[in-house]
Amino acid sequence: MNQVAIEFKSYTFKYRSQTEPTLLDINLKIQAGEKVVIVGPSGSGKSTLAHCINGLVPFAYRGESSGACLINGKETNSLDIFQLSKMIGTVLQDLDGQFIGLTVGEDIAFALENDRVEQKKMHKRVTQVAGLVKIENLLNASTHELSGGQKQRVSMAGVLVDDVDILLFDEPLANLDPATGKHAIALIDDLQKQTDKTTIIIEHRLEDVLYRDVDRIIVMSEGRIVADAAPSELLATDVLAKSHLREPLYLKALQYAGVAISSEMSPEHIERITLTNQDEKKVRQWYQHPVQLVKDKKTETILQVENLSFHYPNAQHTLTDITFTIQKGEMVSIVGKNGAGKSTLSKLICGFERHQTGKIIYQDKDISKESITKRAEAIGLVMQNPNQMISKHLIFDEVALGLRLRNVKEDEIRQRVEKTLTICGLYAFRNWPISALSFGQKKRVTIAAILVLEPAVLVLDEPTAGQDFRHYTEIMSFLTELNQQGITILMITHDMHLMLEYTSRTLVIGEGKLLADASAIEVLANESLIAQANLTKTSLYQLAEKMSIADPQDFVSKFIHYDKGVRKTWQ
Repeated sequence: MNQVAIEFKSYTFKYRSQTEPTLLDINLKIQAGEKVVIVGPSGSGKSTLAHCINGLVPFAYRGESSGACLINGKETNSLDIFQLSKMIGTVLQDLDGQFIGLTVGEDIAFALENDRVEQKKMHKRVTQVAGLVKIENLLNASTHELSGGQKQRVSMAGVLVDDVDILLFDEPLANLDPATGKHAIALIDDLQKQTDKTTIIIEHRLEDVLYRDVDRIIVMSEGRIVADAAPSELLATDVLAKSHLREPLYLKALQYAGVAISSEMSPEHIERITLTNQDEKKVRQWYQHPVQLVKDKKTETILQVENLSFHYPNAQHTLTDITFTIQKGEMVSIVGKNGAGKSTLSKLICGFERHQTGKIIYQDKDISKESITKRAEAIGLVMQNPNQMISKHLIFDEVALGLRLRNVKEDEIRQRVEKTLTICGLYAFRNWPISALSFGQKKRVTIAAILVLEPAVLVLDEPTAGQDFRHYTEIMSFLTELNQQGITILMITHDMHLMLEYTSRTLVIGEGKLLADASAIEVLANESLIAQANLTKTSLYQLAEKMSIADPQDFVSKFIHYDKGVRKTWQ
């Protein structure tokens, strides 16, 4: 790996609409064939760095720059975006926004059609790259009928078909269930090894990315590179914690127990880490320290779903005979594999879809025939894809829209909107156009737009997808505060730690059925259920097993309680 694929030389960039630079004095070299992860809190500049690499800066996002950005030795300002697209393939976080063709085969072939490749050669090339990402049996399938993992594979094939030199993945795990996320990381790793392409992954879920080896981790903060090191070296420092990024959970547990993390321990993966007898003794002593666990109090029933069944036209049943009860003031997680029916369930509760059989009862009243508008007075929905919810140009106006439609006075609107924007980390951007925001920031706008309405029941589809750890903590702390005030919260999530830490109960959906209604810890201790629902064991559970702790569930419970107490100091 002697050839330099990507190089920044004292590079600074400022968007045309901003007064301060987003990137400051970036000096970076990525060798051809390297596999690199870029992490950083929201607003750190990592997305802008990616845009500089793939040519969106300066061709789509205008601004002022100094220094040099070189791809394969050529300055990007001497190339056009078409030339850059032949060198760099980007897999976007918003997979639906990347599709062009109606079928998988058509979508993969799009670039070849633009290049007027002979049809026989086109078919051969499409089949070849489909085989690389293991979707050769889906070439005739509609892109709109695919699961999240399948969509990602199609997007990968669409950039590989051009035989680019560099693969850039923007938050590849944001919308994937835990098991599918592991498969995605494994696939990216296999592709990199088979093709020797330079691979860059931008991702908040660092522990999940480290499921397979990477060469380097680059940490960004406030527009600068603050660390660039091998995983074993970086994880032995406090850089991630100082940057408010989530460290691997097993390492955080070791740190709480007073174990010093060193690169010699191979800390980059739970299965490789080596602990001394003294290290294990410290963990056991920490674990045995008494912790008072608070049990949730049950109140009156606020929402009931009885024998609910639903199917889309000309399709098999998406949900079959779903029954559960939600108590007022509960915070409940809904988990399961991509395509299991979780989002459909949320749409049924809120009235966006109409079920065929069964009942939805809110406060002892069957609301099955009530309109979306009527249900919205009590039940708010934050959808998974923020682009499907946004209708205004400016952030303030988007968050204020629901209040204005309800004829709330402008003074109260401003007070409530500004308070909500502050909690969601968006106050500084209140007068920005929404088009200038990242996917994660748009997500926070849509959460704010529903939270400001103060619904009695809040349904959130992947509320923390694409959020850095600090904003994740701020949003979840705000949701917890709302929950403590009596608001009932249902969260669809792929984040096992969120499920463990914040929710008293977990509903597990699989193959259109309710597989379990239990505590999060009970769910993740059930290996059969984990397999059925595409979940994964938390690394805390694996650490407890590695140390032969008799009750791994109790170990996880105590960590969650302790960690929550520590992070309260951030508020």
